[in-house]
Amino acid sequence: MKFPLQFIYDWYRGAIRHPQYRWWVILGTLVYFISPLDISPDIFPIAGQLDDFVLVTLLMTEIFQMIIERFQNNPEITVEESPEGETIEVKAVSIDES
Repeated sequence: MKFPLQFIYDWYRGAIRHPQYRWWVILGTLVYFISPLDISPDIFPIAGQLDDFVLVTLLMTEIFQMIIERFQNNPEITVEESPEGETIEVKAVSIDES
């Protein structure tokens, strides 16, 4: 059975974008990064740092993507007229800042 990397990527992306699990995934990623227990230990010259590099790169990519999406989807305040052209009356109260 093949274990596709796309499955791992999709799972990680879904977990980090879920508000309930986001901080746990970020914390787990950072703990894995500084932990001496890895899939491939850091004492091996290239392979040891490769899994840490891939995981931190994935974390940073997803965090930056969420930040960009949040700024792009930030609704600007717009004023729209009602379709019937009716007037809405609002009582305003002034607030003194003393």
